[in-house]
Amino acid sequence: MPRLVYATRRSALALAQCRAFVARLAAAHPDLELVEEQVVTTGDRIQDRPLSEVGGKGLFVKEIEEALLERRADVAVHSIKDVPATLPDGLAITCIPAREDPRDVLVAPRYGALADLPKGARIGTSSLRRAANVLAARPDLVIVPLRGNVDTRLRKVDAGEADGIVLARAGLVRLGLEGRATEVLSPEVSLPAVGQGALGIESRVDDDATRALLAPLADPTTSRCVHAERGVLAALGADCKTPMGAYAERVETDGVATMRLRAFTAETSAGRVARQDQTIPWPASDDEATAFGARVGAELLG
Repeated sequence: MPRLVYATRRSALALAQCRAFVARLAAAHPDLELVEEQVVTTGDRIQDRPLSEVGGKGLFVKEIEEALLERRADVAVHSIKDVPATLPDGLAITCIPAREDPRDVLVAPRYGALADLPKGARIGTSSLRRAANVLAARPDLVIVPLRGNVDTRLRKVDAGEADGIVLARAGLVRLGLEGRATEVLSPEVSLPAVGQGALGIESRVDDDATRALLAPLADPTTSRCVHAERGVLAALGADCKTPMGAYAERVETDGVATMRLRAFTAETSAGRVARQDQTIPWPASDDEATAFGARVGAELLG
């Protein structure tokens, strides 16, 4: 029986989304033995400081990638928004499955909607992107740092440590907690993070057998969109110290498919925000989508 070891973070959300993907993999390959390798990453261990102070989102993937490179695992299942634009030599994102809802949500049990929050209300988030989006819509609100897993952040808002928190809707859906959202924030209000709602399955570039096993689960539309968003990320050289978002979507009008890509970046010191909103004919390949994202990222910088 062929065997495949998959590596994942140990958080409830990481396990939920990983196991949902693995269930689909098992259905596609009933004779495949699947073995779970749980990894505690540096990002999981450090919970008392914002990611921007301790090295960025790459801290959620470093130890998992080491398991791949050391051949203790064959694939890694990531939230692709945690994956830096540049991967270690020998590794590649070889499968991007269909995306969950990429939008942010507000959880504000006492007030409900962003527009209904009183002046000076405290919004909990350690994401510079979410902070920039919220303050663009409501400059009278106060951002308070808030880290921890989804359950921890929900408990903190329930306990009154913040009047509201902003989370990814995808995470709530995967945990069966989507009912906790009091408002779904449109991309016009809160432009999503690069790859938000999508998984990235990483493997070794020389492992053709694993790539073939993953191929039936890849979603070409999601892959094109995520590659465009990651093109913006790479062009900006962005990390957790850079408030930025990018969201690509497929738009069909009269049977003609196009890709719309919206992106922004903010300079925290000067308070300036640069935005782009561009559309091209639907890309023929992931490489073409990446190049489109890189052009949009360059224009944000320019």
